[in-house]
Amino acid sequence: MKANATASVVIPVFNEQENLLELLERSLKACRSLGVVFEIILVDDGSRDRSPDMLREAADQNPGEIIAVLLNRNYGQHSAVMAGFAHAKGDVIISLDADLQNPPEEIPNLYRKLVGDDLDVVAGVRVPREDSFLRKVPSWIVNRVTQKATGVKMVDYGCMLRAYSARVVHAMLRCTEHSTFIPVLANSFAKRTAEVEVRHAQRSRGDSKYNFFKLINLQFDLLTSMTTFPLRLLSYIGGLIAIFGVALGIFILIERLIQGEQWAAQGVFTLFAILFIFIGAQFVGMGLMGEYIGRIYRDVRGRPRYLVHEVKGVSRLAAP
Repeated sequence: MKANATASVVIPVFNEQENLLELLERSLKACRSLGVVFEIILVDDGSRDRSPDMLREAADQNPGEIIAVLLNRNYGQHSAVMAGFAHAKGDVIISLDADLQNPPEEIPNLYRKLVGDDLDVVAGVRVPREDSFLRKVPSWIVNRVTQKATGVKMVDYGCMLRAYSARVVHAMLRCTEHSTFIPVLANSFAKRTAEVEVRHAQRSRGDSKYNFFKLINLQFDLLTSMTTFPLRLLSYIGGLIAIFGVALGIFILIERLIQGEQWAAQGVFTLFAILFIFIGAQFVGMGLMGEYIGRIYRDVRGRPRYLVHEVKGVSRLAAP
């Protein structure tokens, strides 16, 4: 990749009015230090506070450097990032959260790593992780399950601070599925990837948009949108239960012949327990199948992933 590659920074925003002024100041300073033409694309994901108005003002005050993309309602973080990708014109596209837990000062490090080593994806690893124990546990589970399900060994899938080459972003934009987990999707198109340690700070203002249940839902979306591993696992579990049921049936038959009918009658509750196991497995399988069918239904309708209500500002970058 050329040394003077242009840069686009994509930042999803949702109810972040407390952090926006500092975020804009630090992001502009970090991008200007690159010495290349850049743009900062802030995507408002249906905020209900003053964030949209603040983004409009920032675009007016920083022409050519800040573009505000306002969605008509909240679509979720990953859809907002995809909306920003669709407007990005840089050779290097960097995504960043708006909560300032990942410092904007890390932008040059990711940019230089991707350009200098001619990589497709550079992922940030938060060190040290400044989150509560209740936030770290589900995040650890998400990372481990993601590694097992996708076969891609990355340390921190939850860090949004990442750099992508334009060819990877363009490939992601051609994907039409609605449930998108960007780190895994990007890795599926990348030839060369790397991870770098980035600083992580505690959230000083505002509230986190991810709680325990949202992280679990994110994991469920990941498994059902990026892999058929749950269905394969269900087949394995179903086979093991079937083998166990046959073996237990043979055992009960033998013991009944040896011990007589009295022993067999005493195993009624065991048979009920086995029945409940089979019923539970069936319901799990039906739920998984329903989830996949539901996603197929949403995708075949062909509805857009998001709707842009307004774009404020004009980039200095030429269209690719």
